[in-house]
Parts: sequence; C-alpha cells; structure tokens
Amino acid sequence: MLCSRSLGGLGAGVAALRSRPAGQVRFGAGIRARRVSTSWSPVGAAFNVRPQGRLLDLFGERQGLFGVPELSAPEGFRVAQEEALRRTELLVERVCSTRPGPETVFIFDELSDTLCRVADLADFVKIAHPELAFREAAGEACRSIGTMVEKLNTNVELYQTLQKLIADKKLVDSLDAETRRVAELFMFDFEISGIHLDEEKRKRAVDLNVKILDLSSQFLMGTNFPIKIEKHLVPEHIHHHFVHDKNHIVVDGLHAEAPDDLVREAAYKIFLYPNAGQLKCLEELLSNRDLLAKLVGYSTFSHRALQGTIAQNPETVMNFLEKLSDKLSERAVRDFEMMQGMKMKLNPQNSELMPWDPPYYSGVIRAERYNIEPSLYCPFFSLGACMEGLNILFNKLLGISLYAEQPAKGEVWSEDVRKLAVVHESEGLLGHIYCDFFQRAEKPHQDCHFTIRGGRLKEDGEYQLPVVVLMLNLPHSSRKSPTLLTPGMMENLFHEMGHAMHSMLGRTRYQHVTGTRCSTDFAEVPSILMEYFSNDYRVVNQFARHYESGQPLPKAMVSRLCESKKACAAADMQLQVFYATLDQIYHGKHPLRKSTTDILKETQEKFYGLPYVPNTAVLEIRPRDSPMPGRCFPLTEHVAILQSTVLFHS
Repeated sequence: MLCSRSLGGLGAGVAALRSRPAGQVRFGAGIRARRVSTSWSPVGAAFNVRPQGRLLDLFGERQGLFGVPELSAPEGFRVAQEEALRRTELLVERVCSTRPGPETVFIFDELSDTLCRVADLADFVKIAHPELAFREAAGEACRSIGTMVEKLNTNVELYQTLQKLIADKKLVDSLDAETRRVAELFMFDFEISGIHLDEEKRKRAVDLNVKILDLSSQFLMGTNFPIKIEKHLVPEHIHHHFVHDKNHIVVDGLHAEAPDDLVREAAYKIFLYPNAGQLKCLEELLSNRDLLAKLVGYSTFSHRALQGTIAQNPETVMNFLEKLSDKLSERAVRDFEMMQGMKMKLNPQNSELMPWDPPYYSGVIRAERYNIEPSLYCPFFSLGACMEGLNILFNKLLGISLYAEQPAKGEVWSEDVRKLAVVHESEGLLGHIYCDFFQRAEKPHQDCHFTIRGGRLKEDGEYQLPVVVLMLNLPHSSRKSPTLLTPGMMENLFHEMGHAMHSMLGRTRYQHVTGTRCSTDFAEVPSILMEYFSNDYRVVNQFARHYESGQPLPKAMVSRLCESKKACAAADMQLQVFYATLDQIYHGKHPLRKSTTDILKETQEKFYGLPYVPNTAVLEIRPRDSPMPGRCFPLTEHVAILQSTVLFHS
C-alpha cells in the first residue's frame, strides 16, 4: 500500500499542469521567488566543464543531502526515520477518526508520502553514496521504514477505515476519477498483503516481507562486488586489461566490448563464477517469496506480482514469450551464424561462438557493414552538446528549459554531481534533477532513474516539487576533450531523461500515482519513445556538433547509425526472452524441480541458443546500456530475477 515505488519506471501519460501566475514559481513550502534564478546557468556548458567553485565554500554552512538538514551526517538518517515514524502514528490516528470521504484518501496519501520521502532517499543513498557510514545508515533507515510499511499494510483498523469509503457506492461515485483510483490502489495493496488473514497469519506475512526485504538487499548488494582473483591464475599477457590490487586481479564487469577474445572469456568466467553465499541467498529469497504468495492466497509469487499489470497473469506472459521466441528463432540463428562467421574471420583458431562473444562481434558487424565505428561519432556527442540537445527538444515540445543550478555545500554526495532546475515557460519551476553521470570507485555499474521525492498537492495548496536522480556511468572529461559519448550512451541518456521528465510532468494530486509510480510492464514505453527522438536526424541535427570544429554530424552518418540497429537485433531480443522466461520459472511453481543454476542452464539453452558455460551463474545486474541489453531499473528491482516480468522491456 504505502511507499509503492516504481523507481525506474515511466508511467502512462502526463497530467495537466496546475495553473500558476506567469513570472512566479513556488520553491518548496510556500516560498515564492521570481521565475528566473541568478544561480541558473546554461545546461550545455555546465556539463562540458569540470565543477569549479565548491572549494571556495569550505567555511560555508553545510547543508544535508538533497537539502534535507538532518542528512548533513549519517546519524541524520535515524533522526529522519524517527520523525517519519512519529508523524506516521499521528496520521494513522487522524485517518481512523476521520469521517469517510475524499479527506480519507488525502490522509492515506500523506501517510504514504511521509514514509516514502525517507525510504526513497535512503534507497538511493544506500547504494550510491561513496561513504560507507552513509550507506549503512541509509540501509538501516530502509529496513526500519520498510518494516513499518508492512505493518501498516496489515493494520485492520486502517483497512476498515478505507473499506468504509470503498463500500459506500454513493460516496465512491461522488469522488473524482483520480481520487477513486488512488483509493482502489491503496485497497489493492491491503489485499495482496494479507489483510484478510487472521492475526497470527498477518504477523507471519509481515515477518516474511521483512525477511524478503533483507534478503533482497543482501543479494543486490552482493551483485555489485568486484571479483578478486590471484594474478597467477590469469594469463599474464592480459593483466593490463584489469585493475590490479597487489597480488590480485580485480574483475568488476564482463568487459563485453574488449577486442581480445581471451579478455572477454576470462572476465565472463571470473565475474560470473558462482558464489555459494549469493546462490544460497537467492534460493532463500525465492523460497520466501513463494511462501508469502501462498500465505496471502496466490499459487505462485508470479501470480501475485502480475496482478494489476497489463499482462495480468504468468500464463499470458509465458504464452507471449513462447510465441515471440518461435517468431525470433530463425532470425536469431542467422544472427548467431553471422557473428560466428565474423569470429572465424578474425580468430580462425577459436571460432565457436560463446556467450561472451555477441556484444563484441555484433558491434564489429555493425561497424563493418555500416561504417559506424563509435570513435567516428563520439566527437559529435560531447555530453554538453547532448544535454543542450535535450534542452532544445524539451523546449520545443513542452515549453520547458533545463538550467544548471549550483548545489549547496553538502547537498550532493560527489563533487561531479550536477543539479538541474526544470523550468516551464509559464508554470515556473517544476522540480529538480540531480545528474550523477560519472564513473567513480564502488559506484554501481548501472544506468537508472531514482525518485527521491514525488510530487503532490499539499494541504496548504502548494505543490510539492518532485526530486529525482539520474545515475549513469560516463567517463570523465580529459585535459584534451570534454566527456564524449558513444551513440549507445547518447541514446541511453535520452532514455533516462525520459524517466526524469515524466517525474517532472506527472503533476498528479497524489504522490502515490505521480510520475514514475506506475505498472512496471508499461514503465519503459514513454522513455523508449525518447530513444526515437535520439535517432531522428531532425533532432540530432539540432545539437550534434564536433567539439573542436563545430562541424555538424552529417545526415548520412545518422542514417547509417539508424540502419545498423537492425543488425543482430533478433539475437538481442532473444536474450531478453531468455531473461524473462528465467524470471517466470524462478517465481513460478515451488519447490523448484532443479537448482537455480540447473534451471539457468536449461533455460539458456532452450531460449537463447548459445551454450551454457559450466561454473557460471548469470546473477549480476545488467545495465540497460550494456551491449547485452537488460532492464532499466534501479538496484531495488534490476536483477536477472525480478518480482515481475520483463514482458514489455525489450
């Protein structure tokens, strides 16, 4: 019910913007300011230079993360969570003593917002903050708030308060459509949490949910750890491709685009080598999810997770996946044969196509067939130029401009994080986007969107402005050039910015349904639409300029780039079918008939087409912009095994 967060998703449609006098903007709770801020600067220039000036603020007052005063130190998370829990108790008392009506739904939403404002922020900090103390404090806050959410989801008095409203047909008919829908969603969350059970079973449901929360956090954090291996176990001539740590080689990813076959093979086998602790955690997680589903009345966890989505049930999903796989199979086989032919051409001594090969050889095929070597495109796609392109696009489509805004001391977690103000030409400030775009040590290798604070209409008539984070993993600028993006990076930037803009524009009355809080199987649709803009010459021509000469990107190069996307597309799609099918099997009928690794092997060979590599377990997080595409979700949802299907995420 409460704190229902679809952090990486994108909802269906943009709500109408509230009317406000032109020339004014409301910052936070009731503070009015002029629409133009002296701290704003052009967005393109802000991303093509390294941040400067923050060191001059050594003696300034330190603000908390995201401007939250308590979060100037890790201990502030305890203060924030205790205040949220105290306010929660007051709101529960208030709603239970309120006569059923529209105010009931408003208080429920305020209750949800009170918890989400701590939980959402902590969800991000626990995986992205460079300081361990902050990450640990945020993790504790997530657990504390999550436990309260599950208790409220099984609170009979709270449920009965909403039930009185829902049961009164005349009262329900008098509600506007948005209020009625939000009331139904809160009721749905009660129902799937086991509100119909007796007291002992409700307590069991809460315990299972908390256990699942702990196991999910443990498993997901484990997927981020780089793998250390003794140097003598890795061929010496490829050592320089990896990070060194004294007598060890550190493998922090698949190195999928490395031209050397042996580097890719070594990275694949080392990074995906089964970890006994992770496998045990996965098995416990799946088992507990199944126990919860059965306890609250579902035959499998997949049935529970898919209720309320477009697909509705696992049978529909599997029927779709099997039909799609049948349609793809011949074309996927041809794609694999084409890749194998390229491998044989470049490496005749070892020409068998293996799972670590498609990302690299499909890229080689595209480059050779369409002359789209990424290095030819990068100079035209400086990060600043791409951001200015987004700014131009949003301005023409939506009357919106992006401005760089200097964050206060302590407001951001890394000095290279940029803060953007999103400003409408007549409505004023719509919200803020924090851009955590650059690589750093221990940062997850993942591109995604996080909601930090949802938008909603507050009791005093002010609109609570949304705050989001976009997290990418781009290279830093160098002395000689700004950050230069490959075509894939540029497309992914557009995709993620689509999520952010929906959060800005989804100005609903209730935060429970604002912006990206939507059904996950529709989540990617609007942001995928943004990818089409990134591949349209009429858009690209507005911003793609060589960072040195200013020369525009030739139209022929854009055409070749778009055409190249068709190459090996069936094999890429087949990989997504494999992931989705694996998800459905893992969350299907329990007990599982085989180990998770045996199921992985069987499903890969049936639904992908390339052989399973012994002693590997594909349980790592796959960034969306990886050459082997994955879903675009944050750490709380983005794994090979998911709470719901990847049906429409291809």
